[in-house]
Amino acid sequence: MTLSERFTAFFKAVPGIDASLDLARRRAATIGGAVLLGLIAIAFAWAGDTAQKVFRAFTAVHPYAPLVMTPAIFAAVVFITRRWAPAARGSGIPQVMAAGENLELARSPLLQMRTAITKLLLTVTMLLAGGSVGREGPTVQVSAAIMVACHRVLRVPMTAGVLIAGGAAGVAAAFNTPLAGVAFAIEELAAAFEQRVAVLVMGAVVVSGLVSLGIAGDYVYFGAMRQTLEVGSVVMIAPVAGILGGILGGLFSRLLLACARGEHPLLAAMRSRPVTTALVCGLIVAVLGVVTGGSTWGTGYETTRLMIDGQQSASPWFGPAKFVATAATAISGAPGGIFAPSLSVGAGFGELLSYVFSGDPMPAVVLLGMTGYFVGVVRAPLTAVIILMETTASRGMILPLFLTAIIADTASTLVCREKLYHGLSRGFLAKG
Repeated sequence: MTLSERFTAFFKAVPGIDASLDLARRRAATIGGAVLLGLIAIAFAWAGDTAQKVFRAFTAVHPYAPLVMTPAIFAAVVFITRRWAPAARGSGIPQVMAAGENLELARSPLLQMRTAITKLLLTVTMLLAGGSVGREGPTVQVSAAIMVACHRVLRVPMTAGVLIAGGAAGVAAAFNTPLAGVAFAIEELAAAFEQRVAVLVMGAVVVSGLVSLGIAGDYVYFGAMRQTLEVGSVVMIAPVAGILGGILGGLFSRLLLACARGEHPLLAAMRSRPVTTALVCGLIVAVLGVVTGGSTWGTGYETTRLMIDGQQSASPWFGPAKFVATAATAISGAPGGIFAPSLSVGAGFGELLSYVFSGDPMPAVVLLGMTGYFVGVVRAPLTAVIILMETTASRGMILPLFLTAIIADTASTLVCREKLYHGLSRGFLAKG
């Protein structure tokens, strides 16, 4: 017997040593994955912001170039995605949901690192072309892929809880919103939220959050919003923002689900010619950007932040135009999330409401508009309220936000009964 074999036999003879080693590997996989995804989320955020700055600088010199460049890049990205990385298309959240429901998919290209890297690169490319995409959905898919890779390297069994933890940590790292990451895991990623999964989720969120905090510093995503509303104003504005925002968000979800699997001949023709569809969608995004002075290109973060800060109001056409630009980008099938663009659409909708309720602080009304529309799209009221509370530091608006979110969730259900991400995840489950 060799010396190595003697050591192995000795450790196996110690009671409970196998269980201790398994637990250590599990913890190492989770902590290591959370650290890595935190670093990648920061790098992804920097790359996305840089891409948008480059595009804005380019269009400032060549204002009509996007009419050619944007459709061409849309078509090229969709061609590359369909040809070499079909699992990287769209948001990324439906992919994680599908893998959580069928763990066999966790070992498929759906959550492979090759897919994750391609997703990051193509999402940044979309931002470089003015696409109305966000990085939150892709961050969720990439985070889950990192968790899968770390567990595979350390030979730790894969569980749905691991995917949930990775996705939650991705949301937390993308927005610097740890509470929202946990809420997102409860509402969207976990069908049955168990105590052990809760601990795993919170552990991953804490580690990724500490990495982000240590490198990027403590920041409030949309800036601090200090305005509040009187009770009388809340009773008037919240129902309007909830009903109208929920209906508009539900229409957006219904449109995306119809384009994904609708049986109408036009929808079937669009799906059969994905590159041509992407070209047309890119042209729509380009025209809207040129007409609105570039405000609808990218995530819409800068415009939304200015409205939340009360420094500047956007054009009354910003909300409707951003709605169309986000829908066109999502329908194209290119990689990219809808979280940030949906919040921007909601901000534009809230600004329109502020014209009606002109006696109340515009930032507060905008915030309720963001809540109503965002909940209408994603149908996750708790996540929406916590994200907006954490990204705007608006603790004084918690109750108005909750009231708006509850009403919006009900209104959205009347328009689109099926949740958007759950509906989109069916396409990946069917192929699994």
